[in-house]
This record gives sequence, C-alpha cells and structure tokens, in this order.
Amino acid sequence: MDKDKKFVEAITSRDEDFAQWYTDVVKKAELIDYTSEKGFMVYRPNGYAIWEQCMADLDRRFKETGVQNVYLPLLIPESLLDKEKHHVEGFAPEVAWVTHGGMERLPERLCVRPTSETLFCEHWSRVVHSYRDLPMVYNQWCSVVRWEKTTRPFLRSKEFLWQEGHTMHATYDEAEQRTLQMRQVYEDFIRDSLAIPCITGRKTESEKFAGAEATYTLEALMHDGKALQSATSHFFGDGFARAFDVQFVDQNNELQYGFETSWGLSTRIIGAIIMVHGDDSGLVLPPHIAPVKVRVIPIAQHKEGVLDAARGILQAVKAAGYTADIDETDKMPGWKFSEYEMVGIPLRIEIGPKDLAAGTAVIVRRDTREKTTVAISEIPNRIGTILEKMQQDMYNKAKAFLDAHTSSARSIGEMKENLERNPGFVKAMWCGDPACEEEIKAETGGATTRCIPSEEEHISDVCVCCGKPAKHMVYFGKAY
Repeated sequence: MDKDKKFVEAITSRDEDFAQWYTDVVKKAELIDYTSEKGFMVYRPNGYAIWEQCMADLDRRFKETGVQNVYLPLLIPESLLDKEKHHVEGFAPEVAWVTHGGMERLPERLCVRPTSETLFCEHWSRVVHSYRDLPMVYNQWCSVVRWEKTTRPFLRSKEFLWQEGHTMHATYDEAEQRTLQMRQVYEDFIRDSLAIPCITGRKTESEKFAGAEATYTLEALMHDGKALQSATSHFFGDGFARAFDVQFVDQNNELQYGFETSWGLSTRIIGAIIMVHGDDSGLVLPPHIAPVKVRVIPIAQHKEGVLDAARGILQAVKAAGYTADIDETDKMPGWKFSEYEMVGIPLRIEIGPKDLAAGTAVIVRRDTREKTTVAISEIPNRIGTILEKMQQDMYNKAKAFLDAHTSSARSIGEMKENLERNPGFVKAMWCGDPACEEEIKAETGGATTRCIPSEEEHISDVCVCCGKPAKHMVYFGKAY
C-alpha cells in the first residue's frame, strides 16, 4: 500500500500550487512529453486520444453545417504574408522563418504558418470567378508554429495542433452569419461534449484578431480563477479579399469582392478540460469526450472465476457500444484504482470473489467516487444512464463554480478587491477607450477585457476606470 500512497502523493494539491498540480497531472497521466527543443511537445497516446475525440466530434458538427476539409501548404512566402499589413504586424513577433533549402539560401524567406488566411485568399483569388462559386466553406486540421517565449503543455507551445476554418462569401450578411454560426458550434461542443460553461461575446478593438473587423470568443474559467480563451470566430469583411484580389462576377455581371471569415479551436482545449474538471487524484474526463469510458478491474483475480467474469463484463460493455479496457496486471487493487483515477476514465467496474458469488459488480464514478452495486447482467443497461448523469453533473458543477466566481464592480478598487478575494470574472462598465483597458490591466495586476457579451447588463452609467459615460458592459479577468 506504500506504493499506492506514493503514487497519489506524486501530484501536488491544486490549492497548494495550481501550476505545479497542472504539470504533475500532464506528466503523470502521460499526456505530454517534452523534447530537446523547448516549446515542441510530444503528444503521448493518452493526450492524443483526447484530441482525436475532439476532432471527431467537431468534424461531425462542422460537416453538418456544410464545411469541407482541405489541406494547404505549411510554408508561406514573405511577400504573400505582407499583403495584409495589419495581419502581418499582429503575428510578426511570433513568426518562424525558413531561410535555406538544403545548403542554398532561399531567394525569399518562407514563414512557417502561424495561421493560414493568406494562403486561403491566394487560393481563392485563383478559383473564385462567379457568384456561383460561392460560398467556399473550408476547414483544415493541421499544426501551426508561433514562437512563444513562455511555454506550457497544451496551453502555450511553439507548435500546436488545431483546426482552422476559412470561408469566403458573396455578401457581408452571409459572412457575418457564418461567423456567428461557428461561434455557436463551438459553444455547443464545449458545453455538451466537454461539460464546460463559457461566457461568450465580442472582443474589444485592442483584443481582436489581427486584420479582423470583429472577433467573437468563448472564455472558460479555470479552477484557479483564470480565464482561458477556448475558441474564436473572426469576421474579416472584405479586407483580405481586397488585399488578395478575390473578386467574382455577381448576378448583375458586375465585379465584387468577397467577404471572409475564419474560426479555430486548438489543443489548448485539453488544458481547459484538465483545469476545469481535474482533482488532486488526476484527470477527470467528461464521458462524452473520454477515449475510454469504462475500465474493468478484477479484484483477487487469481481466485477461480474472477478473471473470466471480468472479461465477460468487458465484452458485454463493448457489445453495448462503449469503449472499455481491463487491467489484468498483477498490481495491487489500490494501485490499479490510483492509475484509473489518474488517467480520468469515467467509470470503473470492480468485481471480486464476493461480487461474483452474489452475481453483482460495483460501478464507480470517477468524478464523485459514488459506488453502485449492479447485477452483472444489468451492467450494459445501467452504464449509459450513469455516464449521462455524470456528464450533466460535471457541467452543473463547473457552471456553479463559474457563477460563484463572477462578480460585478463599479470602481477599480472594487474590481481589485473582487479579484483578490474571489478570483474569476468581474463585470464592469467601460467607456470604450483602450487607455482605460491598459490602466485597468496595470492597476489590477493583469486583468484584461475578456469579451463584450451579446446581452449586456447595466451595472452603472459610467466607466469603471475614468468615470466617463459607459458604452459597454465588459467581462474582465486574468487569463492564460
């Protein structure tokens, strides 16, 4: 049992040191490994399997809205990137450049894609000719490189995995509607599949994506009270189309510029799953996204009939349509339980000699550790109900945490007090001046505008910072 105890103690308590707890979970659950080049990570099977689940779920949702998958090149010529000046200015500090091909210096530097708006526009400038060609609603699953100075697994790395959707439309309204539609797709996915509630809204001018007219964001709240930007959807208007000469002949036989959107979600969402749902024993994965939903653990498996019964349960669970595995190792039960909890599998099924004699097994939920004794023959029928209850309970718990850590403030002093006493989101009125954003950030030790919600509350008539007439209610918070 000493080994069992040591295994659990290897994780730092969340309340003692949240950053170290996060690193411990990522390593002990075997999600990520480091490499010799800082900021470039190995996605281990446990970590990549979660991303595969996210990809499959999102890809289905995308295709239901008419999205088609494509793949564009990794490298972007510098001259192409320079065509949209606001865009390139926004990414210039993070760009990685290829300067040589083999032993020869290239005549032009090539950017390793930080995002692909420019490549998509170059492509569309060649293939869009008529209004009949539109809309083009594309998505690609790929990796991108952004040369971050400070890196953390999933949350911020120099190379990360994501999907980036890009669309071109004939009208302003159609493009704007697609921007909002994809924001809703993300909200549904994060809420229903990941059991994570978000605040949603529009970014302020200083926080929006480089080159966009409007950026819509989904902001989740982590257990330490910091926000995590979980997905974004951008409306570009016709700015990129004009820069890249994406024109088409409309129904009146007149040349028009197209209207563009882009939208993305990356592997940082795995960091959100860890930090919203995890506990001091490791990962807690929402059933809808868990790669393995059930682990069968035989107890005293050397006793007659136990292992055969455990294997029979495994097959019955799989036959019912649930992903499952079994731990047949000779480790002590306590070690098996600790390992199961560390990797976050939603349910474990225990069966030992006494259970076998009674014709029952014990189903244990990972989130609450609630135990339910079930007749062996009834296990396949009960699993679905228990998993759905767990999924909803996990969302409700996260939503209650979000609500409890969202406050209002009418002055910077009150905002500072709220953030220190109860870290989370603070709702406050804002005049619209970026100078006030900067002052609030400085005065509060890093709180930034997270978003302007679509439905704004009226907290007061004046800006929380300068006292001038307020234009918007804004969610403020410290963020990753």
